[in-house]
Amino acid sequence: MKAIGLTEFGGPEVLRVLDLPVPEPGPGEICIRVHAAAVNPVDVLVRKGIAFVSDAEPPYVPGMDAAGVIERIGEAVETELRVGDRVMAVAVVSGTHGAYAEHLVVPAESVVRAPADTSHLEAATLPMNGLTARMALDLLELPVGATIAVTGAAGAVGGYVVQLAKVDGFRVIADAAPKDEQLVRALGADVVLPRGNDFPELVRKEAPDGIDGLVDTAGVAGLAIHTVRDGGRVVSSAGGVEVPEERGITVQHTFVPQYARENAKLERLRHLAEEGRLTLRVAQTLPAEQAAEAHRLVEAGGLRGRVVLTF
Repeated sequence: MKAIGLTEFGGPEVLRVLDLPVPEPGPGEICIRVHAAAVNPVDVLVRKGIAFVSDAEPPYVPGMDAAGVIERIGEAVETELRVGDRVMAVAVVSGTHGAYAEHLVVPAESVVRAPADTSHLEAATLPMNGLTARMALDLLELPVGATIAVTGAAGAVGGYVVQLAKVDGFRVIADAAPKDEQLVRALGADVVLPRGNDFPELVRKEAPDGIDGLVDTAGVAGLAIHTVRDGGRVVSSAGGVEVPEERGITVQHTFVPQYARENAKLERLRHLAEEGRLTLRVAQTLPAEQAAEAHRLVEAGGLRGRVVLTF
């Protein structure tokens, strides 16, 4: 089968077309004929040798988001899914096990139907990104009515955080560049403030006693931590942050492989997309052979949605 991967770490140019054996589903697994794979920032870390490759041998195939059609179902799989069904899946990368391939084998718990009336391209943007957002809000452990801030709200994960937070009943304060203000408002944020160094001060004007929680998807938690009340909670998907112990703020980080088999949560994301409460955003589409260009686009930043590779 055709796959896109690498045998040595480096820049986008190390990505190339590979000819790999078609994987066979084992007990409890499903084989998907992949038609679309979203390109995420974590894929860049795989390409650079920073994430998900320490215990694996080359070649390495990145990709954690896939959409396609079920081709085979392994033994001992209890599911209503059938061969030929349109599905989306989250993959935990390990060596050749990644979504940048014509065929992908994953645990049955990592697969659900694709949202109705969506393309493979759109469905591929939801599993990993949606589960990352879901995990971030779960880690906050805040009650309905809490006030949270979301940084990087116009991005793929940040946008899902905003929308899921509204589903959960939170008041959402989000950041946005001027060109993204309308987008972030459309996603449902209650208050949209300019991103940048003044963001903490502006948040404090909206929440004088501090917000209950912060979800940082932009890597600015070190700055935005000042928006959080003492005893509040911070979840970051973009790096660490130090907090003075006397403030009593809890800091946690998302690690989506821990949610890779949370089938009920992935199924819930599907339903929300079908109800129009989650917006699936494709920034650009490229054939798989142009994965290097896709990685350049992701590293350049500023995308509003995901680049998706087609197979």
